[in-house]
Amino acid sequence: MKNLKILFPLSLLLIFGNLHSQEIKSSLNKKISKTKQISYILDYPANAKGKVPLMVFLHGSGERGNDLEKVKVNGPFQYKNLIPEPVAILAPQCPAGEWWDTEAIYYLIKEIQQKYRIDDSKIILTGLSMGGWGTLKLAMEHPEVFSAVVPVCPPVDRLMKVRAAQYSELPMKIYHGANDDIVSPMNSIEIYQEIRKTNKNVELILFPNANHNSWDSTYSDPKLYEWMLAQSKKK
Repeated sequence: MKNLKILFPLSLLLIFGNLHSQEIKSSLNKKISKTKQISYILDYPANAKGKVPLMVFLHGSGERGNDLEKVKVNGPFQYKNLIPEPVAILAPQCPAGEWWDTEAIYYLIKEIQQKYRIDDSKIILTGLSMGGWGTLKLAMEHPEVFSAVVPVCPPVDRLMKVRAAQYSELPMKIYHGANDDIVSPMNSIEIYQEIRKTNKNVELILFPNANHNSWDSTYSDPKLYEWMLAQSKKK
């Protein structure tokens, strides 16, 4: 019992001692850098004379991981023979379990521009499904970079709709399957309606019989590549 009489007052001191603590409110003002690694394939025309257009392609969720061959499974790599002139195709790979880090893609594009002979007035951005989302997000964040933007069956978030005026100077074609039961075509319809308010150079193409795979119908059309290459970024 004597031990209890000694411990009890000590516990009270520990509790009430917190009343004399000091609460400090402040902020940290320090530049913190991070390292980001991203793998990619660059298909660069070997016999090109002068600078070449750059097509940036963002794959869908099924091609994530560390096998770079996957980035060529869908999209423009399958239809290179339809592209009417030499074009560099840049295809990064999103890590497994992640969504596109558009900041990393932006800096990758800048590095490719520095290392290779790229026509800076013709940088095309396109992607399908998750890559369509990445396409819209990157174009929203850096519209000054791109000459043409082509999202295919993209999920669309609220911020893209709120900031739709960011796309006002961008030639755009948005593709979607009308029967898509994975990413509802309403995503493309609603973002098209918002972009259309400030951009008359945007087109929505719905494939009436297509499900989620609207990319084969999109990228197998030779006229799409003609349109892409006809666009040029304003100086």
